[in-house]
Amino acid sequence: MDIEIDLLMDHLEEEMMNTEEAMQRDFASVRTGKASPALVENLNVDYYGTPTRMKELAGITVPEPRLLVIQPWDPSSIALIEKAINASKIGISPVNDGRVLRLPMPELSEERRNSLVKQAKLRSEDAKVSIRNIRREGNDAAKKSQKKSDITEDDLKDMLKDIQDMTDNYIKKIDSIFVAKEQDLLSV
Repeated sequence: MDIEIDLLMDHLEEEMMNTEEAMQRDFASVRTGKASPALVENLNVDYYGTPTRMKELAGITVPEPRLLVIQPWDPSSIALIEKAINASKIGISPVNDGRVLRLPMPELSEERRNSLVKQAKLRSEDAKVSIRNIRREGNDAAKKSQKKSDITEDDLKDMLKDIQDMTDNYIKKIDSIFVAKEQDLLSV
């Protein structure tokens, strides 16, 4: 990683923030028994040979807490959207009335809830590994700068401490996001 040493901390912060946001997006698409547009909005639909995200093809609304309604802009695409939902791993069968698709959210079994918690735990562990890899890259860049005499040994020590503090902060954020998702998944 060749980055100017005075921009290193900003770069690391941005990378860690991106990792956290990616995990939150992934968590938003995990079904909790409550209807959420995030569950389907990023599904790819094969729209006349072009993979297109669902949110670009249809309006997605939540008229009730346990019901998603998908209304395609192009009524002829309803079968394509239905096919994409059935092919996805969300585990919900859409009800097609010819104009809109309704996705009723069934209650999650305890076994399914526990399975989703395990998936969320794995995703949060992946995010923590990414954060630690970013820390390692930052530490390596700081040490290279010190070897090139761009920074002093004291500056290096301070920078390594700052990088570790930032890492600890993001690991705590990831843990708290996971705990919130776990509680959401396990609440009936």
